[in-house]
Amino acid sequence: MITTAEKVLFLKGIELFSAIPSADLVGVALVTEEVEHRAGEVLMREGEIANTLYLILEGTVIVTKGERVLAELGEREVVGEMALLDAAPRSATVSAATDVSTLELHRDPFEQIMSDRPEIGRGIIKVLTQRLRTSSALTPEAVERRSTVG
Repeated sequence: MITTAEKVLFLKGIELFSAIPSADLVGVALVTEEVEHRAGEVLMREGEIANTLYLILEGTVIVTKGERVLAELGEREVVGEMALLDAAPRSATVSAATDVSTLELHRDPFEQIMSDRPEIGRGIIKVLTQRLRTSSALTPEAVERRSTVG
């Protein structure tokens, strides 16, 4: 079982939480739950309502949309981060490729922490905004490539 101090160190090493001071991460660490998943187990299914963020402590997961594999994620990676901000349906299915250990953060306790400590929400929004900008910057290139091929 991972201690609160170890959870804080782990969270600090993840991009999504890296801008948040360690002292503020204690509250986040206290509401995370360590969960073990067996190989083949589905952590989240495409179309289900989202309410949990998964932080991978150990092991590998596969992200799929329909039959297409989108990504393989491992230690210190995050999946389902948008669940902390909205309750939209999951856009992909995530399954354990190996036995996986995760820290799971549910939206309701996280929202309470953000209302008490808004700087935590600002730190996460900053990282998500940077990801969106990076993704948006790549989009015109992909569109241009498709138009020159077709």
